[in-house]
Amino acid sequence: MSAPAPAPLMAALEATWPPAARMPVGAFMLRDGAGGGKRVSAAVAMAEATEADIAAAEAAMRARGEQPLFMIRAGDGALDDALAARGYAQIDTTLFYAAPVGILARKPAPITLFPIWPPLQIIRDIWTERGIGAARQAVMARAAAPKAALIARVADRAAGAAFVACHGDIAMLHAVEVLPNLRRQGGARNLVTGAAWWAQEQGMRWLALAVTRDNAAARAVYDGLGMMVCGGYHYRMLAAPGAAG
Repeated sequence: MSAPAPAPLMAALEATWPPAARMPVGAFMLRDGAGGGKRVSAAVAMAEATEADIAAAEAAMRARGEQPLFMIRAGDGALDDALAARGYAQIDTTLFYAAPVGILARKPAPITLFPIWPPLQIIRDIWTERGIGAARQAVMARAAAPKAALIARVADRAAGAAFVACHGDIAMLHAVEVLPNLRRQGGARNLVTGAAWWAQEQGMRWLALAVTRDNAAARAVYDGLGMMVCGGYHYRMLAAPGAAG
């Protein structure tokens, strides 16, 4: 089975991890992430961007008190080059992984994994401990149903959490976190295969996720499960005046 194309993956990412607001400025869509991180805050190109479009987007982001930040997706090569020429650094190269739900899905063993919405407090506590605070949890609340928070248990303890939501025929998995002292005991694998089981029950065809290229530990889990790399994206950020690096 061929992998999903970049466009539906990006559409699923946007739908399942949505910004708080969007504002068109020239060739760009500016996005207000309300503190939810780069994935919901970076500007994205909706058409071929001119230098004037870039300048207008920069000015609008600065007027909101933000440093200019752009997401570079498949097909944005000319924009990528233009931003590099303006001194923008490339950061957080991110890969899409995907696999058919039928390949990944495993019915969770009793008491090892539960899908639920809204999240239990223990799920929120795991996310908060792992740096996924209130602003990112608010992103999940904005996503449309069907969606679920997942809790994985290891040795009769809550060990990990994740969020999954659907768009089209893709279930997108986000916020996969396992507590450090309970890693290497199958919690991450259970979150992925359990998410695929849930997605299969929702009639989805694919389970997908986005992970930074440098996250070797997570990528080893996804590679081991037979998930495919299906393209990705990166960001271009202009450092604050006088900032190092």
